[in-house]
Amino acid sequence: MAATLDTSVSPSEIRPDAPQETAGAPVPVEGRPSGTALSPRRWLGLSAVLAATLLNLLDSTVVNVAAPAIRADLGGSYSALQWMAAGYTLALAVALLTGGRLGDMFGRKPVLLVGAAGFVVTSVACAFAWSPESLIAARVAQGLCAAVMIPQGFGLIRDLFGAKDIGKAFALFGPVIGLATILGPVVAGLLVDADLFGTGWRAIFLINIPVGAYALVVGARVLPAPARSQGQADRSGGLDVPGMLLGGLGMSMLVYPLVQGRELGWPVWSLALLAGSAPVLALFALHQLRRARRGRTPLVRLTVFASRSYSSGVLFVVVFFGLITGFSLAVGLFLQLGLGYTPLAASLAMSSWAIGAFAGSAFSGMTMNSLGRKILHLGLGMMLAGLAALYAVFETAGTGLGGWHLVAPLLLFGAGMGMIFVPLFDIIVAGIADHEVGSGSAALESIQQLGASLGIAILGTVFFGAIGAPVAGHFDPSAALDAAKRVAELTLVLTAVAFLVAFLLPRRARAH
Repeated sequence: MAATLDTSVSPSEIRPDAPQETAGAPVPVEGRPSGTALSPRRWLGLSAVLAATLLNLLDSTVVNVAAPAIRADLGGSYSALQWMAAGYTLALAVALLTGGRLGDMFGRKPVLLVGAAGFVVTSVACAFAWSPESLIAARVAQGLCAAVMIPQGFGLIRDLFGAKDIGKAFALFGPVIGLATILGPVVAGLLVDADLFGTGWRAIFLINIPVGAYALVVGARVLPAPARSQGQADRSGGLDVPGMLLGGLGMSMLVYPLVQGRELGWPVWSLALLAGSAPVLALFALHQLRRARRGRTPLVRLTVFASRSYSSGVLFVVVFFGLITGFSLAVGLFLQLGLGYTPLAASLAMSSWAIGAFAGSAFSGMTMNSLGRKILHLGLGMMLAGLAALYAVFETAGTGLGGWHLVAPLLLFGAGMGMIFVPLFDIIVAGIADHEVGSGSAALESIQQLGASLGIAILGTVFFGAIGAPVAGHFDPSAALDAAKRVAELTLVLTAVAFLVAFLLPRRARAH
């Protein structure tokens, strides 16, 4: 499952310094005066934005399916498997806020097109990687391109449809994203197993070429161009490159030792690096404060963290997205490395998870206004029940575990997870002032990706630490089962922590 399911429609795509519209106010289209008739090709424009969004959505999940096949071909350590996933999400976390700022400065359409073009190029680089290191480097570059591309989507949809019809756009957008979430890993498994023209795992990246080409060709023709005056006005605050570098360094110092430490025997320098991430991130915060005082646009307006409910929401986001992303990776590795499932068989065995998430998202979308924060506890309760059921399956079925054993537990876990996706950010930002919503939402998007990276690092490390070393290239199924149990136990604890933290969040979602 993706840690970025909500990316396409989240309010976090509003830039930190962007003015917020009041409900029902007309939204002017870039390059077109307010009140002008909407483009008759706006649905075609929506399809281009959707294609760009799918690029990110698919590439945040496909590596989890293909990782064992990639290692079998390229070699490398098992920590490299974690980096193939974490490198992408970490780069996305570092650059998302800067990507949003680029859209403000140069216009959403050209920035989205540049990001999409870069994503296609880096996908080709991933497909032709000759070593684990070259693939990880290409994945990091791919994440940076996604960070440039993705923040433009929500604003472009508003520009295409205006305030009156934007609900119609998202009525189509949400289900399509949900279906892609279900089918994406299955298609990835099918491509790896089919080995079309001898491409094997490389096909999961080559498939991005036609999708990206569609986004580029159609987007260039139908997406609204930026107004000439807007870019000049929005460039006055400048681009905070030192802030991005400081934030990136701090996040990398936090994630790197968690991935590499186990494999290297936890040397002193890895622990020092981990401890050193705190002062570096503190320097990042100080830099943001100084930049705001000087009247320049910061990446994050730190005043939002003065709200206890928002700060609690940040903790919730880190824990929640960390546990679902790390757990997804560990379950996929268990099925393939431990039980010998093919990529397609593993994808099908886990498909009930995505189906549950789709159903849970639909339910929460209909009930979030009436249930408010209760929907989070309902979803987390279902996740806890699903994890308990999965642990019971591990105990009873043992290494004879079949795909059908996983259907009910993962369906329950996925449904609970899906209930949280839709209302989460709206609930967290309900406790901050109107002028802080843009910055607070954008920061949450970046923190979500950091949480995903930490989840991959921590739960992946627990899994590989418990599974032991392979013998003659194969892991002992019993050891793999024990590793899966340890991951399930830790995931259950983290879910319980999220359940408690949710009590600190606002009771109601923010009204639009």
